[in-house]
Amino acid sequence: MTESDSNVDVMREAIKLEINGRSFFEHAAEITHNDLGKKMFKKLAHDETAHLKTFGEIFAALVGKDSWQQAIDEEKNADSSLIDELKARVTKHEKQERASEVEAIRIGMELERKAIDFFTKSAQETDDVKHKDVFNQIADQERLHYDLLQAQYDSVTKSGFWFDVAEFRMDAKY
Repeated sequence: MTESDSNVDVMREAIKLEINGRSFFEHAAEITHNDLGKKMFKKLAHDETAHLKTFGEIFAALVGKDSWQQAIDEEKNADSSLIDELKARVTKHEKQERASEVEAIRIGMELERKAIDFFTKSAQETDDVKHKDVFNQIADQERLHYDLLQAQYDSVTKSGFWFDVAEFRMDAKY
C-alpha cells in the first residue's frame, strides 16, 4: 500500500467518524429536553460538519473533487450500525428524561475519545506535514469537545466537585 493509498484510507475513516459523530449529536439534540444541552449538542454537530469540510479540502486534493463527493455520498447514505446502536442506548433511557441525557453525554464522550485516538494515531503515522498538522488540530478540537462533555456530565450528575469547588475551569485557568 502506498502512502497515497494509506492517506485515502485515513480520509475515508475520518469522513465516517465525522458523519457518525454529527448524526449522533443531532439525534442527542433532538431528544434532550434541556435548552442548554440542545445548544451544546447542536454546536458539537456543527463542529463535526466543519471538520468534514477540512477533510474535504485534503481529500479532494488527493483523489479529486468527484471522488471526494462520491465518498461523502456513500457515507451519508450508508447504514451505520454503530449509530443505530448508540441511538438505541439513548432511547432505552428515554422514559427517564435525565437518564437519557446523561447516556447521550456518555456516548458523546465515547465518540470523542475514539476520534481523539484515531486522529492522534493518524498524525503519528503520516509523513505528510500538512496532514499531520490537520490531524493534530482536529485531535485538539476533539479533546475540547471531550472536556466540554465531561464538564456537562459533571454538572448534570453533580459530580466533579470537592467541597463545592470545581476541580478545573474550562478556560484552562486553575
